[in-house]
Amino acid sequence: MTHASRRGLALALLAATQFVLVLDASIVGVAMPSIGADLGVSADDLSWVANAYTLTFGGLLLLGGRTADLAGRRRMFMIGMALFAAASLAGGLAVSAGTLVAARAAQGVGAALVSPAALSLIMTIFEPGPGRNKAMGVFGAVAGAGGAAGSILGGMLTEWLGWQATLYVNVPLGLLAIALAPRLLPEASDRTARGFDLPGALTATGGLALLVYTVVEAADAGWTSARTLGLGALALALIGLFFVIEARATHPLVPLQIFRLPVLRGSNVVALLTLMSMAPLFFYLTFYMQRVVGFGPVEAGFAQLPLALAIAATAGSAGALIARLGLRTSMVAGLVVTSAGLAWFSRMSPDGGFVTDVLGPTLLIGVGAGLAFVTTTVGATSGARPEQAGLASGLFNTAQQFGGSLGLAVVVAISTTRTADVLAGGERAAAVALTEGYRAGMLAAAAVALAAGLLAAVLVPRRAAAPAAEPAAEPVAA
Repeated sequence: MTHASRRGLALALLAATQFVLVLDASIVGVAMPSIGADLGVSADDLSWVANAYTLTFGGLLLLGGRTADLAGRRRMFMIGMALFAAASLAGGLAVSAGTLVAARAAQGVGAALVSPAALSLIMTIFEPGPGRNKAMGVFGAVAGAGGAAGSILGGMLTEWLGWQATLYVNVPLGLLAIALAPRLLPEASDRTARGFDLPGALTATGGLALLVYTVVEAADAGWTSARTLGLGALALALIGLFFVIEARATHPLVPLQIFRLPVLRGSNVVALLTLMSMAPLFFYLTFYMQRVVGFGPVEAGFAQLPLALAIAATAGSAGALIARLGLRTSMVAGLVVTSAGLAWFSRMSPDGGFVTDVLGPTLLIGVGAGLAFVTTTVGATSGARPEQAGLASGLFNTAQQFGGSLGLAVVVAISTTRTADVLAGGERAAAVALTEGYRAGMLAAAAVALAAGLLAAVLVPRRAAAPAAEPAAEPVAA
């Protein structure tokens, strides 16, 4: 096997794994009604089937990235996939809501180990420049399409095989990844690292997990309730304490010098806002197609296919565009196009349909989002040394996960409030009230995407055309 073909197969394995992790955040969405009916779960408790995965995934990413640097990226990739597959099997066998939620939380722990390890392995295998940009394009394409594909696959599996199949499907995929990893992936770690920053790990994980939990629960408890404000203050205090610990630690979990890299720092901020604007889209696209247009689960899933294809096609060719226009210009262009598409989708009507109200906006959003996903991925790993690959990818994934959770919670609150106001105003047609809420939510998402584009123009240096990291000393030979 040639060096180039080995690298290509390694990229295929890592990209496919990331696709499964992203897909798993949305695949159970269309299965929720079936899960609730089968297990006798209330609507409030049912939300934790999705939130348990997001909570542990987002809260443990920093720890997962640093663990990959210290213990070995291939090793943590395999351990994480084993846990992910085992938790998926347990979730499919669950006979109670508590067991299913626990299994989803365990899936999130596995994903938090796998995701930063996968991205840092790409940084190890591919040297900075056009080769890495192209690899990041492929990685961003499949990861970006995973959210839309989850709805399609989830609808088909639920309708044809039952909701358990949305979890069982991860088991053979996980076992295959574990079997291929020793043959295709190099082992890599930070050989200079000494010790482990336990206080930093505890405060970072606790603070981020509590912050995600606070945001997820705020929609029900109220954004200004004593519970939300108290938990939010405690989460911010833990995060503040984390930075104090890191500034004084001999072997910090996150060396604060990494934030001196302007491209990396700015791209992480933009990535957070990008996911804030995109996460609500997948949610409302599914609900609009089912509750207003009248599609079934499978039809609603396939309605997201043009979005997935547009993201994949654009992300796959983003490397060439970055080389021509530069990172900042490409990033800003992608976010402006995304904002325009979200604003267009906010014009949906209660008597609309797929062709008239969904197809055009989602194609435009897919083009912009595909470019935004790749440029933020490239920028967020820019300048990190090879031994910091896990740390950089952990920071980036944390920004994405928290951004998605925050965006969905905020936009749902805006949408729900608007729908309630329309009904209180005397509107009797549920479709009209729901559509008004969805429109308000999508308009808010468009504003966040535009703000992300403006911040990209300010925070990302103009000459940031590609990552400036030093090449890995042993790309694949290990």
